[in-house]
Amino acid sequence: MDITINTPALLFPAISLIMLAYTNRFLALASLVRNLHDKYKSEQQNTVIHGQIKNLRFRLRLIKNMQAFGVLSFLLCIVCMYLIHTGNTLAANITFALALVSFATSLIISLWEIWKSNKALELALSDMEGLEDPTIVEYIRKKLDRE
Repeated sequence: MDITINTPALLFPAISLIMLAYTNRFLALASLVRNLHDKYKSEQQNTVIHGQIKNLRFRLRLIKNMQAFGVLSFLLCIVCMYLIHTGNTLAANITFALALVSFATSLIISLWEIWKSNKALELALSDMEGLEDPTIVEYIRKKLDRE
């Protein structure tokens, strides 16, 4: 398959948008870490806070890796465009494939971070007993019983 210079260029907007989303996640997480740090310093030892800190450290590593693979994908697209420009199609095809793999890896890590984020929210809510969110089936039953 021959690729043109437009092929890797198609990934530029997608990579740029995903990197913006990753940066927003990082900034939100940084704010959360700062708030949690203040809370940790002001309160006594709390197992929920310890669990949140452990989760945040892991999520920060995931976000770092998401961003690294996103940047790598972006750079590989640029290299691919250069190789197409110089007429080295085999190397361009390999580089473009690596860019796609790098982008897919970034997205998979992003999915993992989203999963960990949900676990963190469950941990934050764990100390509020009696306020559990009902399952979808329980929610529908309650709605039908009211009518």
